[in-house]
Amino acid sequence: MRVLVPIDDSEPARKAIAHATKSYPDADLSLVHVINPSTAMYGDGAVYAYDSLIDARREAADKLFEEAREIAAEHGHDDIDTETIVGRPAHEIVTAAEEENADLVVIGSHGRSGASRVLLGSVAETVVRRAPVPVTVVR
Repeated sequence: MRVLVPIDDSEPARKAIAHATKSYPDADLSLVHVINPSTAMYGDGAVYAYDSLIDARREAADKLFEEAREIAAEHGHDDIDTETIVGRPAHEIVTAAEEENADLVVIGSHGRSGASRVLLGSVAETVVRRAPVPVTVVR
């Protein structure tokens, strides 16, 4: 079994990693982090700063993957694949599920905080609607 876990820097994403490793201890685990370029570009100098912003976000993703490996290791899961993709998060997650022949997607319910976290996140909702495989939403 292959389980795809999209991650960001949110508590639901951390819970999704823990859920996937506890619930599917023998599965091949693949973590994906999507950098949304539309949130990386702002201001008049955005065109010139784009590459450095993406590079900084890739470095941040590496730190997320380190933390994810620690969470997975706590549940006896030592071997995970990781990938950072630049694009629209929901689209890229669905595409990754297709390309990696995932059997399941385990995703955090949202990457937001405050009042907006009451609703299912738009990325999670889109993945649930469009993924070619079952999706477990963890909150």
